[in-house]
Amino acid sequence: MNRRTRLGVVAATALALTVTAPAAGAHAAPRHGADPARATLPAGDGWASEGTGTTGGAAAAASRVFTVTTWEEFREALAVPGTEPRIVKVVGTLNATAAGCAAFEAPGYDFDRYLADYDPAVWGYENVVSGPQEDLRAASATAQGKAIKVKVPANTTVVGVGRHAGITGGSLQVQGVDNVVVRNLTLESPLDCFPQWDPTDGATGAWNSEYDSLVVYGSTHVWIDHNTFTDGAHPDSSLPSYYGEVYQQHDGELDVVRGADLVTVSWNVFTDHDKTLMIGNSDSAGATDRGKLRVTLHHNLFENVVERAPRVRFGQVDAYNNHFVVGSSAYAYSLGVGQESQLHAEKNAFTLAEGVPAGKILKKWKDAPVTTVGNYVNGRPVDLLAVHNTQFPEELLRADAGWTPVLRTRVDHPRAVPALVDHHAGAGRSC
Repeated sequence: MNRRTRLGVVAATALALTVTAPAAGAHAAPRHGADPARATLPAGDGWASEGTGTTGGAAAAASRVFTVTTWEEFREALAVPGTEPRIVKVVGTLNATAAGCAAFEAPGYDFDRYLADYDPAVWGYENVVSGPQEDLRAASATAQGKAIKVKVPANTTVVGVGRHAGITGGSLQVQGVDNVVVRNLTLESPLDCFPQWDPTDGATGAWNSEYDSLVVYGSTHVWIDHNTFTDGAHPDSSLPSYYGEVYQQHDGELDVVRGADLVTVSWNVFTDHDKTLMIGNSDSAGATDRGKLRVTLHHNLFENVVERAPRVRFGQVDAYNNHFVVGSSAYAYSLGVGQESQLHAEKNAFTLAEGVPAGKILKKWKDAPVTTVGNYVNGRPVDLLAVHNTQFPEELLRADAGWTPVLRTRVDHPRAVPALVDHHAGAGRSC
């Protein structure tokens, strides 16, 4: 069903159950002063509130408040020296790839030649691709990466102004810093102009792409709030196929990796994407990730995403009061239980299309315990762990993640979550 119809059904259900969602503004967004750019994460609101808390650039002097309307101005504002608090206000939509893919092509790169050189009928499936056209593809990819990646410094708030602010084709890198806030932006996934063909990936090969909309890498105290993550004008359904495989030009929407810690992800929309949100990117990264990757996910909408909502390795992840809407036949799973993960999933709401079994909500990647408490599926309480283990006995999961979250400002009844989240999550809403 479409979103308008679904919202009507959810609202009617909520009314019949006499569960009343708070009015807009009462709980939809923390409010600390009239200027959203100077909002700070409330005390106790998830892992990012631990210790010193997260304030971003809220205390910025007037000389360190920048209003930008182009991608070039955005990069310049973030490159201004110093770690004193700064605020970058985004007006309108910034396009990181306005010049098109041709602007990044290395001299001599020819995609038709690439397809001919590495056609499985010629190259086979046993060896990774190499040679002049692969080298030129890699050089072109490097040029695109330099153009679309931008580092967000410490003590910074990046905030959209109004209801229609966003970034298309850019990749925000929160790397090796502390105290960052990203709010009220529509982030359209970067479109990788130069995916790599890997004939050894699976039985029939695969196209692999780079670039996430937002990456938190080795950073602490990060608050990601009221954003919309989307594939926008380029959904996977619009992508062509070569060698019988989708020419995949998207990677993830949000990654929290490589020793990142103390992150709160609240009131965001993640929509129409495949590999959506990854917490921990490698089973072999224990040296950097063990004891870190503490992330809170609350009041987010995951709508028609295929997988990784999230997939977790190592971290203590608190996922509560999120709404998961599954209508795609391509659906794989929502909550991925991975290497040494400690996922606590509580009072979430799942709206599953007919024919989608509740047992698919959980996915076992590695043996790790998981806590599932008070979750609802299609308006009724369901023991997610029990139904998973019954439906997939070859992938038995263990109970009890071994910890109890305490950094929460409020927990809503799961019956109220669909109406509350669907109406108030995302960019341009109650921020």
